[in-house]
Amino acid sequence: MPEKIICRAVIEILGKPKEHVEKSMKDYLQKIKEDQRYKVLREEFAELKKQDDDLWATFTELEMELNEAQDMTSFCFDYMPSVIEIISPANLVISEKDLSDLFNDLQARLHQVDMIAKQLKMENDGLKLNMGRMLKNYLVVVLGRGDFDLEQLSKYTGVSEDKLGDYLDKMIDEGLVLMEKGIYSLNGEKLKKAEIS
Repeated sequence: MPEKIICRAVIEILGKPKEHVEKSMKDYLQKIKEDQRYKVLREEFAELKKQDDDLWATFTELEMELNEAQDMTSFCFDYMPSVIEIISPANLVISEKDLSDLFNDLQARLHQVDMIAKQLKMENDGLKLNMGRMLKNYLVVVLGRGDFDLEQLSKYTGVSEDKLGDYLDKMIDEGLVLMEKGIYSLNGEKLKKAEIS
């Protein structure tokens, strides 16, 4: 039977409010303890510290016993420690089959992460496109009621002046919006043609 692996791991959490961060750390550690692949030998909690923007941070250092090297890979992917260090054995002997299994598991997880990242990017791109269409429609409605400067339009839309200015520039390029002396207005002629086509 292979020698058990003893390792040290650091788990970090950042968030707010303070109570949520504290509870999240306790729940996270409970989940690790309930996982049959890991035996927690020691845990040391750090004091919660306030960060910028009212965020709170804490970490816990764990000493654990694992049955095999593959469990280490699983732990890294499942619990995302910020640090992991093997304490013992000093030399780890691993068969070619176990090493192949470890790399195959690693590859499968990397492909899963890649698939999720691509799916999130597609969803994000779709949301950006829809938000752009909504903003365009909203600006057409607002400018249909009168002419406004950038500050007023920013207040009506809730979009910062710099981002809204860039978007209005695109609408000017499309011919939907006109700007004269810092005042934006709707190009009624272009809008009628767009509605007809």
